[in-house]
Amino acid sequence: MTATKPSPTPEDRRRRKARMTRDALATAACDLILERGSAATTVEAIAERADVTRRTFSRHFSGKEDAALDFVRRDGARINALLRARPADEPPLLAYRRAVRDWLADRDDPAWHVRPRMRRLLALADSEPDLFAAYQRIRVDAQEESIRIVADRLGTDDARDVRPAAVVDAAAGVLIAAMRLWARGDERDAGAADLAALVERAYDALTSEAAAATPDSTTEE
Repeated sequence: MTATKPSPTPEDRRRRKARMTRDALATAACDLILERGSAATTVEAIAERADVTRRTFSRHFSGKEDAALDFVRRDGARINALLRARPADEPPLLAYRRAVRDWLADRDDPAWHVRPRMRRLLALADSEPDLFAAYQRIRVDAQEESIRIVADRLGTDDARDVRPAAVVDAAAGVLIAAMRLWARGDERDAGAADLAALVERAYDALTSEAAAATPDSTTEE
């Protein structure tokens, strides 16, 4: 006997419609900013491209840069969800690294960074001040949540214990460094295009350098 799937509730349909509208606005913002640059792109143009009103845009986003970088916020939330689900006895730095690995390896819902236009947008964020500021705000929000997750894993208070922030800032910093290098690379370079491999090499570099920097690993003169 085949089980019958429950019908979507009105609330489910509303959420799905809101998600579709938000995605349409984010896509329009990305496309227009890549076509015209941030300064020449208006919220009105984004709303028109997405076929919604200016008021609808304001219900979803605070500004055009916020809309264009919505994928950064979503990916940050996904990494945090994966981090929260890692085994409790896993060291926090390793847990963060594996959460990032699982996010990049997800074929059902691929990370947005691997799409060519996202790569161009990340590169543009380095040169467009408003985009860069929005990127930094979104990144900091995600890392603050990561710090709380790591603090819970360690059973400590992140306001008094430096370990959660130190782990997250190091782990997230490695990811950001790899992404910036990837975004600046030549899209024809297959090696640079493999973000997942680049991220793994970056984490290997961190752990290697951290091991070399421990007091017991060097002889002081």
